[in-house]
Amino acid sequence: MAFNPSSISRVCVRATNWLGDAVMSLPSIRAIRQIFPHAHIALVARPWVADLYARERSIDRIIPYTAQKGLRAKRDFAALLRRERFDAAILLQNAFDAALLAWLAGIPERIGYNRDARGLLLTQAIAVPEPGDIPRHQRFYYLELLRRAGMIERFPESMAPGAHTRGNMASDAIRLEGIDEARAAGAAHLDRLGISGPVIGVSPGAAYGNAKRWLPERFAAVAQTLAPSAVLLFGSAAERALCETVAAHLRRGAIEVRNLAGETTLREFIDMAAACRLFLTNDSGAMHVSSALGVPTVAVFGATDDATTGPTGPLARVVREHAECSPCLLRECPIDHRCMTAVSVERTAAVAQELWKETVSAWTPELKF
Repeated sequence: MAFNPSSISRVCVRATNWLGDAVMSLPSIRAIRQIFPHAHIALVARPWVADLYARERSIDRIIPYTAQKGLRAKRDFAALLRRERFDAAILLQNAFDAALLAWLAGIPERIGYNRDARGLLLTQAIAVPEPGDIPRHQRFYYLELLRRAGMIERFPESMAPGAHTRGNMASDAIRLEGIDEARAAGAAHLDRLGISGPVIGVSPGAAYGNAKRWLPERFAAVAQTLAPSAVLLFGSAAERALCETVAAHLRRGAIEVRNLAGETTLREFIDMAAACRLFLTNDSGAMHVSSALGVPTVAVFGATDDATTGPTGPLARVVREHAECSPCLLRECPIDHRCMTAVSVERTAAVAQELWKETVSAWTPELKF
């Protein structure tokens, strides 16, 4: 690499902007801590993902990035970074903006993928992996940046392809830190709401677009088959009406339901998701969080590729049906949404019920329900 890690005392890491990407970047952030064990590591993150990163012991400090559009706002934020006197910036985010801020801040080493026409702003402009260069899952994309920059020789053993073995059943799983504490806090929150017993979490939305969303009435139908004590519906404020559609179907089935869309912070969502017995979701940030909490997670995929952005670990299940146009990676389906309408309640419910039964006997020590 172009510098000696032992000479670096202050590292700035630019975080990803999306919640799911934030979870998938955690192995890289932990690797950065191993590379710079004695350095001060600060993470520049958007406010809506900051609470997830704040749980990480690998990170010494979160610097919220709240700058608005416009060069003046960027100069002001860069001036804040300049006062921190960072020795190196590692840009997990791909945008031109990330490199511009590091350059304006005068950070001597600026390392990132050569994307978005930002190569001249980087001291190490790393070539973007071609298809087939690395394993397909997105977590390897962030780790490969470190490898190509000469910071690591190989992927961490627990994240290496094929690491999932009989003797190490969770070796390929991304896990958040502080799961026990989150589950206890979530259980206390549920107690204040007057909810006890096995609870199911459902997140029927997806920020990327409607193409990733399974039908809300089918989420409700699957949840009913598990006969939980209650169902918690999670989403953004913009998804409250969508969650209410699910809630209406559940109420007709005499299931207690709480629509929490738009009512929780990210920290509160993490805590309450951790207390769920099972989580039903689309390909979304909520899916990545629930699976990273070790919660049995059933995710419906259609427009996106579960090999690239699927949940990790032995407690996650993906349900999808073949469609000749899938995965298209489009935000909106231009035809009939066949990749999602083909996924039946019966098949998804069978997967959820199997996982429910399996985790009672095989995973109770980890889940601690």
